[in-house]
Amino acid sequence: MTTDLLASLHPLLSAEASAEAPAAGAEPGDLEQAVWLRLLERLAADGPPRDPEGWLRRAVRAEVRRTRRTARREQPYEPYETEPADDAERGPEHLALTAARHRALRAAVHRLPGRCSRLLQALLSPEDLTYREIAGKLGISQGSLGPERSRCLGCLRRLLAPEVAASEVRG
Repeated sequence: MTTDLLASLHPLLSAEASAEAPAAGAEPGDLEQAVWLRLLERLAADGPPRDPEGWLRRAVRAEVRRTRRTARREQPYEPYETEPADDAERGPEHLALTAARHRALRAAVHRLPGRCSRLLQALLSPEDLTYREIAGKLGISQGSLGPERSRCLGCLRRLLAPEVAASEVRG
């Protein structure tokens, strides 16, 4: 019964949704989907409507009204004069803070023990060295570079943790 009802209503729903969608600023497929959902909910709760064609027409119009109400309430996004995440305008304060962070990072890298200092200096190098070049420069195998880098970054995190925690604004 339900399958026959859905199959018989499909052409009518397609026609109604195609006719009503442009005026609502909606896609016909979206309207169809919403009405199918309403029908399936109705079938589960109350069974099939007495007048399926009339119910379908009313449901399409109700969905169109709901879509129009939603569209009226929606506000377009008005971006700020400049986006908060926009780095296009870097003022002197931003540049000074960035330079201070870079100096603090490089100072922490210099305080690292053993090969970690040399490895991270090579990774931070403005020359943008490849792993092969870094391995050759440090005299270690290229395969051990990744695990060594991970250990050194962990050491750097532990070294910087007190400084980062102290500079954060709390409360």
